[in-house]
Amino acid sequence: MVIGLPANLFFSTGIPVCILVLKKCKQPDDVLFINAAEHFEKGKRQNRLLPEHIDKIVATYRDRSEEPRYARRVEMAEIEQNDFNLNISRYVSTAQMEEEIDLKAVHGDLEKIEKTLVETKGRHNAFLAELGLPLLP
Repeated sequence: MVIGLPANLFFSTGIPVCILVLKKCKQPDDVLFINAAEHFEKGKRQNRLLPEHIDKIVATYRDRSEEPRYARRVEMAEIEQNDFNLNISRYVSTAQMEEEIDLKAVHGDLEKIEKTLVETKGRHNAFLAELGLPLLP
């Protein structure tokens, strides 16, 4: 098992650390990756793991459960394909999906804005004409 912890958690180092749990006679032929790097309380000088963060790590380890963006069980064959690289971000993605954009709604909004702009520009040019000033193009 590989557990990734947040940066600045220990006094001796400011970089993120990981814990490797090795078992001599484990049954399932997979490795559990836990990315706990985003689950911490930010401190002035040092970050802290709260009891709920520790409990979540322990529960995930004990149950060997998977959770998107947090934990994943990876077969040894996949690890071998990745040249035995145990980098957590290779197996547990923390990327968030971007929100889909409704192009029809955006196009409708732009048309409304354009219409308002034309109407406002016409009124403004009427005021400019009354004052004898040059009109906006």
